[in-house]
Formats: sequence, C-alpha cells, structure tokens
Amino acid sequence: MKAVITVIGKDMVGILAKVSTACAQANANVAEVTQSILDQYFAMIMLVDIDDMNCSLEELQSSIEATAPTMAVHVMHEDIFNSMHRI
Repeated sequence: MKAVITVIGKDMVGILAKVSTACAQANANVAEVTQSILDQYFAMIMLVDIDDMNCSLEELQSSIEATAPTMAVHVMHEDIFNSMHRI
C-alpha cells in the first residue's frame, strides 16, 4: 500500500529532509519524490510505501505538520487518491 504526501508553502531550508525524517521515524519508505520551487513557493509530492508503517496516516500527517508548521501538508491513502481521480 502507498500514500501520497503533498507539502506546499514558502520555501525554506530543509523541508525535504524534515518530511523524509518524519517518514523514516514512522517506518514509511519514500518511493518517489518530485519537488519544485516556483519563485518563493515550495511544492512537493511524495509517494511513500506504508506497508510496514508503525502509526496511522493521521499521526504521520501530524508529525510532518509539527516539523514544518508553516507548510500545508496532506497525507492521503493511495486508494482514496485513485478514487478521487477516476470520478
């Protein structure tokens, strides 16, 4: 199973490192990452493997939000993401 994580906000040093660390602590393996900086805004989409995760998706989102409090963070199960985009 996979989850999609999106992070958007003002660019600052260490965003990718902070989000990756939160994923590692939750035992969620980062499979793919794409990020872009548009002028002063940071946008990232991360696909993580959650088969062996040691917490819930809500707890993972809270953990990421705590490390990057000025960013908009969304964590969504792959099934929900796929269903949303089929309708």
